[in-house]
This record gives sequence, structure tokens and C-alpha cells, in this order.
Amino acid sequence: MGRAKWIAGVLGWVAYGPIGALLGYFFGSVIDKTMDAARQIGSGSSNTGSGGTYTRGGTWPGSGAGTGAGTSQGSRTTYSTTEQRNSFFVSLLVLSAAVIRADGKTLQSEIDVVKDFIRRNFGDYAVNEAERILNNLGSQQIDVYSVGTQIANNMNYSQRLQLFHYLTQIAIADGDFSKSEKDVLEAIGGAIRLNSSDISSIIAMHYKDKESAYAVLEISRSATNDEVKAAYRRMAMKYHPDKVATLGPEVQKAAEEKFRKIQEAYETIKKERGIT
Repeated sequence: MGRAKWIAGVLGWVAYGPIGALLGYFFGSVIDKTMDAARQIGSGSSNTGSGGTYTRGGTWPGSGAGTGAGTSQGSRTTYSTTEQRNSFFVSLLVLSAAVIRADGKTLQSEIDVVKDFIRRNFGDYAVNEAERILNNLGSQQIDVYSVGTQIANNMNYSQRLQLFHYLTQIAIADGDFSKSEKDVLEAIGGAIRLNSSDISSIIAMHYKDKESAYAVLEISRSATNDEVKAAYRRMAMKYHPDKVATLGPEVQKAAEEKFRKIQEAYETIKKERGIT
């Protein structure tokens, strides 16, 4: 993966949000393909089709008519699996910077969580670029409400839930979940239009007190046994890993971890109440 597409992706984000990031990523990819083709020609190698014209159908919001990275169906633009993953990646980088800076400290343990995600999803070659982008974002003021609105408009609910789960993991990476980090996470959750109960549920997955199991299932201790069972079925369906399958196997694997948290909370309550 060439450097141009990462740089163009971030510049696209600044201009147009996630859609712009995908545009930038796409055109950066074309630049990289062209440079690769030029190098191949220069070295005397032949590769039919590489470096040729690369066209995609559709019109992007904010891009004007012509070549785009999505397919337009009426007034709605749809994105390929790769484009969805790239959008998720850029969203994670931008909001990660806000979470990492929330407590006034930039800790390596938090950066490592992001780098590990990038490495597992995009390979070692992408880690240095991602870290460079994070460093650049660290010197900018990030408006989580503006960014969150852009994400909410271009990412489905299940993907936003998974994004929020990753951001929570970054906050707890150093073992100290500060109030300032919690406040930023709650602001991000609202900005990307998650339900308040979902925000509380994901945060509660990382706490182990007498009420956390109930918070994970989005119910109160006063819930009946039937309501507990119904809540488990509802949450298991909401957080099923298949709902984020388009983001790639590693993201789906992380969703499985979250799914296990739901199961653990249910088992805790069942044991406490003697539910069979």
C-alpha cells in the first residue's frame, strides 16, 4: 500500500469527512498504481493492465460528477467492502486522537492499541503511516461533534458500535479510565448517534462491579427473570459478529469478544439469580 493513498485519505477527511477520505484514498491509490507502473516500465518489466485507466462508477457527495469510489443508486451512494473498511480506519484514527488526548497525556499503551489494530487489519506497512497521521492529528483541535456527524451519515449502526468499542479499549489501555476520557467517549457516542443505553453498555463491559452486568444488558437490577432473558436475546442479536463482517475478519474477531461480554454478563446474572 503506497504512501500517497494514506496522505490523500487524510486530506480528503479534512475536506469532506469519511466520504472525502475515501475519495482521497481512491485517488491516492491511482497515483500509487501509476508510480508502480512507471517503475515497472523503467525496469523493463511488463505487466498487462497495470497502470492503465482505472474507472469506477458513481458520483460522490461533494466530489462533483465523474470518477468516484462508490456506486450511486438514485440518491444513495453505496460502498464496497474495501471502501467501508477504509472509512472505518480513518474514523478510528481521527477519534482515537481525541480519546488519547482526553486526559492531557499521550501514552504509548494507548497508541499501541491503535497500532495493533492497524497491523492486524492492514499489515506492518501501514503502521508507520498510521502513527505519522496520529502524530499530525495530535497537534490539531478535533471537533468530535462535526466528525461524529460525518461518521453517523456514512457508517451503519453496527459499525459505529464496533468503532465505539475500539475507542473504549484505547481509553482503558493504561489501566486508568479517567473521567475526562469517559466524558470524551460519551460525547463521541452521542455525536455518532449511538443510543445512550448502548454507550453505557459498552463502557460497562470494562467495569466489574455489582451493577455492570445489568448495565451491559441495558436493564436494571429490578428487571424480572423473563426481562433478563429477553434482554440477553436482544443484545446478542444487536452485537452479533456477522453484523460487521464487511469490515474484515479482524474487526469481526473483535466483535466476537464483545459478544462474549454479553454472554458473560448474562451468565453472571443467571448465577446470581439461580436462573436455569
